[in-house]
Amino acid sequence: MSESAKFAKIAYNALDDKKGENIKIIDIHEISPIADYFIIADGANQNQLQAMCDAVEEDLYKAGCQLKQTEGNRNSTWILMDFGDVIVHVFSKEDRLFYDLERIWTDGKEVSPDEL
Repeated sequence: MSESAKFAKIAYNALDDKKGENIKIIDIHEISPIADYFIIADGANQNQLQAMCDAVEEDLYKAGCQLKQTEGNRNSTWILMDFGDVIVHVFSKEDRLFYDLERIWTDGKEVSPDEL
């Protein structure tokens, strides 16, 4: 397992532990130089979105993966967390439908956590 795959799985599990919904892992390493994996999830409200982000950051930090940059804040309905080879997108349900990243990145390969 590559290091980026290990980090993607940790991020997935952190989102799942906080009851993130519709969590998808998209392998983009063959189609984009910006990252190896996008992880996309949505949550029910602001508190859940923040809890999801906090869990991802904490679990990846413990695994030795540093957060490079965050776009969005506690009031945002789309928070992007850049961990280098893994980029995590946490959305409100409405914004996820509106921005539809899965459609934009259809050239990527959706993978299950078990495939990592």
